Parts: sequence; structure tokens; C-alpha cells
Amino acid sequence: MEKDPALPTRHGYRRGVSDPVAPKDPSSVEVVEKPPRVAVRRRLKSAFLRFLRAQATSGVFLLFCTSVALFLANSAWAVPFERFWQSFPELSGTKLRLGMSLRDFVSDGLMTVFFLVVGLEIKRELLDGELSSRRKAALPVLGALGGMLAPAFLFLAFTHGTPSARGFGIPTATDIAFTVGVMTLLGSRVPLGAKVFLTALAIADDLGAVVLIAIFYTHLSEPLLLLVVLGLGLGLAGLNVLGVRRLLPYGLLGLLLWMALHKVGIHPTLAGVAVAAAIPLVRTGQPDDERRCPLHRLIRWLHPYVAFLILPLFALAQAGVPMPAPSQASALFWQNPISLGATVGLVVGKPLGIFCASLLAVRLKLGVLPEHVSHATLLGASMLAGIGFTMSIFITGLAFADPKQVTAAKLGVLFGSLLSALCGSLFLRIFGRPSRE
Repeated sequence: MEKDPALPTRHGYRRGVSDPVAPKDPSSVEVVEKPPRVAVRRRLKSAFLRFLRAQATSGVFLLFCTSVALFLANSAWAVPFERFWQSFPELSGTKLRLGMSLRDFVSDGLMTVFFLVVGLEIKRELLDGELSSRRKAALPVLGALGGMLAPAFLFLAFTHGTPSARGFGIPTATDIAFTVGVMTLLGSRVPLGAKVFLTALAIADDLGAVVLIAIFYTHLSEPLLLLVVLGLGLGLAGLNVLGVRRLLPYGLLGLLLWMALHKVGIHPTLAGVAVAAAIPLVRTGQPDDERRCPLHRLIRWLHPYVAFLILPLFALAQAGVPMPAPSQASALFWQNPISLGATVGLVVGKPLGIFCASLLAVRLKLGVLPEHVSHATLLGASMLAGIGFTMSIFITGLAFADPKQVTAAKLGVLFGSLLSALCGSLFLRIFGRPSRE
């Protein structure tokens, strides 16, 4: 009797073999390889899960550094702690001084690397990830758009007609590290589909924040230098067109671009985004694409430094806000339009904008809810998106120069982020259905 011509083996299928027992001669076995698309999809999923794990750990460490900064700023060490960040250190053994304070060096210098990684992640998602097709991108992009417009309008409602309205961009951001960290603590209450959606939304949100900074938070001091900036930008694009894969030329042009942007009055961290846009994403079809591709290689190399060095330093430098005494808290917080606008924007505006925009996208059949994600899960995830620590505090420094305004905005961001984390976690604990994924 003729046997089935296609019998399964451990690694594939054996063709044209009548005996179900594997032949001793390996040369007589033909293995059918997995389709390339399946292999690519598995590698992307594996990379995404590694990204989630790294972001979760980073979020915990970031929370620790934020707590340390708040403790030191409200302790007997508050004055030396602040003096340290305002110092202009000299290079050891020389009389050369850093041209900016330590706090500015972290915010304007090291955070450029953070924006570089953000730009690389945005590019990867646009070309290969959750934003790579209209169908996949519609839900997180429209959700991010709603999650930026609603809190901005709420902030403007509190600050309309005052100079404080300039801070409308503060409550529009979502902090990936903190949000993923909270989702990880919730375990099976947040299905993988919701984590993918919220992470893609946060990346689209970062892209919106970059646009906001470029348009609304720049001050041109020497417009003629814009020609130099344009030339360096074209140089980076030229490297990409020529197919240059070595990272050193991009780094050198990026450093020159950072200096030019700093001189012209545009925030220099945008140089990181420009370099990220130029770094090529190369598909060779080989199993080790992530090692061969300059974009993937740079993300893998820089991400640990950003997650466990640059962002914690930023938290230590910027999150140290002197907390008001209980008797002064009401006057400083509840009667301050900046604090109220930031808090209400994050706690109410973020979930309202994301949830409504996402439902509208589903109703118009522009996108579909991820698998295992109910409306309740979507609302709870939208609440967690109100955690806007890193980018919100960064925009605060761009929007305001008055220390009182900066303090009020930071208090609003800290309180709003904490309240969003608590509300979102409690909601998902009560209404979220445990996933069996």
C-alpha cells in the first residue's frame, strides 16, 4: 500500500518517502523551509517582546530615580543637589569649562541620543512594524492624534488668554517606559494586542511631539544659519541615497547639525531625529538581518544606554520639584491654571481623546481592534496613556522660562501621571478580563 508522500519530520516535511521511519542517509531527506514572511514575522515579534521587557525594566528604574530626585529636592540636601545640576564643570586637568550647566547638558546634549533612538523606533515601525501599512497604522495613529488634541484643548481651556497657554503641548505626551512598566505589572489583565496597540500609539505620539517641538518651541536667533542646517540635512540624506552603511559619517554630520541647530535657535535634540531619518534600514533576506542592518544595529547598541543611563539622569536632573507645604498646596496647585491644565489634560484628555478617536476609526472601518482587546480594555489602556513623564517634562522646559511656571507644570505632570497610572491600573484590575495568551 502506498504511503503518504509527505510525512512530517522534526524540521520540515520528507518528500516521496514510502517508509514513515526517517532514512539513515541524510542526503535523501528534503526539508521544506519555513516561508520567509513567517520567519520575518517571528523575528519582528521577538524583537518587540525584547523591547517590551527592556522598557518595563527601564520604567521601574526610572520610577526609582524620580523618587530619589523628589526626596533630595525636599530634604536637607536640596540646596547642594540643585547647585550640583546648575554647575559648569571643568574638564579634569584643564581650564576648559563645559559651555552649559550639567542640567542643560543632560537636556540638550544627552537627550539628543534619546531622540535619536525615538526616531529610529519611529522609522522601524513605519517601515516594518505596527505602522507599516494603512490598515495597521490607522488605529494607533488616529488614537494618538485624538490623544494629543483633547489634552491640548483642555490645557488651553484653563490657560486661555494668558502667557501660560504656551504650554499646551505639555499634556500631549505618553511615556513609553513608565506605561509599559505598569502594563507589565498588570500581567494577563493587559493582553498582548493591547500592549502592541499602546506601544505603537506611544511611538506615533512621540512623532507628534517631535513635530510640536519643531513648529511651536523653536526660536530663530540667526536665520542665515538655516542654510547651514539645510546643507547638513541634505548631506545626511545624501549618505542614505548613496547607501552608506557605516555609522561614523552619520555621527559626524549629526554632531555638526547639533551645533548648527544650537546656534540657530532650534532645539538641538532634533538633530537626533534627523540622523535617525537618514540611517538606512537594510533588508538582506538573511537570518541575521538585525545584525547586518545599520538601523537595527544602532537601536540594539544605544537602547540600554538610553533606558538605564540617559533617562534616569534626565529624571534626576528634572524631576526634583520642591513640594509645597499642605497649607500652600491648594493655592499652588488647585488654583494654578498650569498645574490644573497639565493634570486634567493627562487624566481626562488623554483617555477621552484616545478612546473616542479609536472607536471612531473602528466604526468607520479604518482600523480594527487588536485580538482579545475589548472596549473596556481599550479604555483602561487609554487611561495608562496619560502617564506622560519624560516628554511632558521635556516640553515644560521648552515652553516656560519662569521657575514658578516650570514648577507648577512639573507638579501637574507628576500628579497627572501618578493619577493616570492608578486609575488605569484599578480600572483594568476590575473590568479587564484575564488573557490566556
